[in-house]
Amino acid sequence: MSEIRIGDRVARSSYGLDIVFVVINIITDRIRAEKVLLRGLNRRLIADAPTDDLIPVNKEGIELSSEIFHREVRNSVEKIFRRRIAEDLSMDYSRYSNMILPPGVDYRHIPGRVLHLDGDADYLKNCLKYYKEMNVPAVGYYVPEEVQPRKVVGLFKEHLPDILVITGHDGFIARINDRLSLDSYRTSKYFVETVKKARQAEPDKDSLVIIAGACQSYYEALIDAGANFASSPKRIFIHCADPLFVAEKISYTPFNLVAQVTQVAENIISGLDGIGGIETRGKLRLSLPNTLLN
Repeated sequence: MSEIRIGDRVARSSYGLDIVFVVINIITDRIRAEKVLLRGLNRRLIADAPTDDLIPVNKEGIELSSEIFHREVRNSVEKIFRRRIAEDLSMDYSRYSNMILPPGVDYRHIPGRVLHLDGDADYLKNCLKYYKEMNVPAVGYYVPEEVQPRKVVGLFKEHLPDILVITGHDGFIARINDRLSLDSYRTSKYFVETVKKARQAEPDKDSLVIIAGACQSYYEALIDAGANFASSPKRIFIHCADPLFVAEKISYTPFNLVAQVTQVAENIISGLDGIGGIETRGKLRLSLPNTLLN
């Protein structure tokens, strides 16, 4: 087998080559490489593996993984637009207000605004692309997980978002194997601290909706810290686009309606096993008159 280098695309033989990873660090013992640290190419997962368990992934395998990723996201985006059409948001004003729309006066929708902090710059780039495609107003920052607790309050005060997404990479450490200890998770402690800092700035869970976590994150600790939605109830791998699909659902749910957790789970690729949460009011509002008409 050829030498493993940082940046290589690899898969784990012991897991049936199920996920394509990027090598982000090589952990050595003096002169012998023992294991490497990996991040999922299309999953929000950090893992480690011995070098002899890794199989290099060729260009075709990488392209196939990317194709599957974009196909999954595309299917979800199309599903979201079908959902919006079914809800008939643009025609049924009475769903959101007891007011009677004056004749000749039009209105427009103002979806909730998103601030997205991501520990992966490539994932952030893709997420911002799909926020724009789904007409969700969003700003995003690449912030490594361990730095997020120090950055979140300043960015929150700068942007005053309706929805805060805190994500990146995580993973359950099997050799510790205590689901109820933060030490069993690679970055959950940073996500938990970041949620707490954000909640100190805005305690009201309807004023600021927080979506937090990554693959296999400590779901219960994130909810207890103040997140509205978090991963991962069943400690499964979540899709890297799942947090943004939760944000979209809240952004486009009217403010006087509650987004049920099961409805939010229908919006994402990993489902209720991947992201759970609490009942949360939506952020969509109507504005009239609409002065942006051509």
